[in-house]
Amino acid sequence: QVQLVESGGGLVQAGDSLRLSCAASGRTFSACAMGWFRQAPGKVREFVAGITWSGGRTRYAESVKGRFTISRDNAKNTVYLQMGSLKPEDTAVYYCAADPNLTVVVRTASDEYDYWGQGTQVTVSS
Repeated sequence: QVQLVESGGGLVQAGDSLRLSCAASGRTFSACAMGWFRQAPGKVREFVAGITWSGGRTRYAESVKGRFTISRDNAKNTVYLQMGSLKPEDTAVYYCAADPNLTVVVRTASDEYDYWGQGTQVTVSS
């Protein structure tokens, strides 16, 4: 089992930056690839960014590429999502997820991730 707790969400204006954190506990965090997903009202949950267990590979949705950066600190059991140049369309509940299968690629399908946090709300006003 891996327990995940997100933090750092809030209300910001368009163009602002925000950093989300996801603290993990339980099963070996460093063995898990990690992903950030988001879900806006009335929309399906979508992949935002992911990072392999070693941190050696990252992957981003086209909509956030160049604006968001995912990183991890295995010593702190934490993964981060640095979000910049935020847009109103980034408004959503952001979820952290863990893929414990020691893959060397970042998977984008939500059903590949076994563990999920409770989510943190990000609201971007225009």
